Amino acid sequence: MGKEKNNSFIDRVWDLFASVKFAVVIFSVIALTSMVGTVVEQNVEPEKNLTVLAKLFGESAAPTLYSILDKLGFMNMYHSWWFVTFLLLFAMNLIICSLDRLPRILKLVREPIRPLSEEHIEKMSIRRSVPFKGKPSALRDEVASAIRKIGFRPSESETEKGLQFYAEKGSFTRLGVYITHLSILIILVGAIIGLYFGFNAYLNLPEGQTTSVAYKDRGAEVPLGFEVRCDNFEVDYYGASDMPKAYKSWLTVFKNGKEVMNKVITVNDPLTYEGITFYQSSFGTVPDSMDRGVVVLTVASRDGKSEQVNTRVGGAFTIPGTSETGKITNFSPALSFDQAGRPYTYDQNLLNPAIFVEFSSPAGKPFSGWILQRYPQTWNLPDGGRVEFRSFWGVQYTGLQVRKDPGVLIVYLGCIIMAIGLYITFFMSHRRLWVSLAEEKGTARILIGASANRNRASFEKDIEKLAGLLGESRKGGN
Repeated sequence: MGKEKNNSFIDRVWDLFASVKFAVVIFSVIALTSMVGTVVEQNVEPEKNLTVLAKLFGESAAPTLYSILDKLGFMNMYHSWWFVTFLLLFAMNLIICSLDRLPRILKLVREPIRPLSEEHIEKMSIRRSVPFKGKPSALRDEVASAIRKIGFRPSESETEKGLQFYAEKGSFTRLGVYITHLSILIILVGAIIGLYFGFNAYLNLPEGQTTSVAYKDRGAEVPLGFEVRCDNFEVDYYGASDMPKAYKSWLTVFKNGKEVMNKVITVNDPLTYEGITFYQSSFGTVPDSMDRGVVVLTVASRDGKSEQVNTRVGGAFTIPGTSETGKITNFSPALSFDQAGRPYTYDQNLLNPAIFVEFSSPAGKPFSGWILQRYPQTWNLPDGGRVEFRSFWGVQYTGLQVRKDPGVLIVYLGCIIMAIGLYITFFMSHRRLWVSLAEEKGTARILIGASANRNRASFEKDIEKLAGLLGESRKGGN
């Protein structure tokens, strides 16, 4: 009795996981929780999500709602035990559904096509009839040739009343849905490997600095296994606006103290080393760094002599080949002018950097003026020389998204298999064909019967073509 009860319980569990309804419920739960995980940003400071929740549900409800979601694991949802459990339940459902139905499908795939009686052919959903005169054997070659023209390789069998040809193709297409199921399981395996053996972190790396760690989950350090340095960072803007058009970082990778790689990365062109990828995602100004910034200039005289100068605010330089000197006495990270022409700083970020330079020469009259990095027309000097403001280096950081996903290749493999499975499922079918040539009491006809498990309309066109070919053969035989 105990064994029967145990078997009965196992059967009930099996039936539950083999149920399509259970699959719909699990998939719906995964979809709904993923929607919450999309609205709530993962692994960020609480202030960001509090701001989002305040906009959606109001200032008063935001802290309570945040606390509830945090305790439920929605702030790091894709690593939570319950989300992984739902993925495993979905995987078990796919496996058991497939195992429960696969034997019947394999039987259909493996079962060879056999001759059928005319009564059976007459009851098929796709059927055509072509009358002819003469003996069935006289049309044997023409019928076989017509069947080959529509893409089948027929087998032949003699019947009591004449001949019958039968053929099939695409029996394997019945497995298309199971190939798709397999692809989903492969993608889930790749995703879980990525969740537990990879990471998604961030890194704000100032110009000139080196680090061997990234940061995730509210500041937790992630060792990289090597060092990365930001050599330089640049931003291009749209015209005279402060809207960034493109930004890029010069990165150098060190392993065991040796330089092993360097690359200029942009938003769509990351750097990858030892399975860790650095994506360009943001930028900003390092707080309290303006007094440490290096002014990078290219200084040229009117006769073409030039040199690069690296100095700081308060530093001086000399025009090559002359006795003319310049001293940087002021700096603005974002310079503009009011209606009266007076300069002012409109932002503390490095949006429109400018230096104020005082020039002096023993042979000429002193002069001064603002030189703006984004406006080359301010680089020209009255005597024909030129001071090109190239960079204010060491005050910006590059914001990098740092990812390691050892399961990504498995996910890509699953996507390729899924594409194959979906193509087989929706664009191919198992097609079977019977053509009977029968003569009885002075009358004769060619009877065509066919079946397809999907895409019936397309197969009917092939049957119409076959009937037309057989009709032409009949006329030729007359």
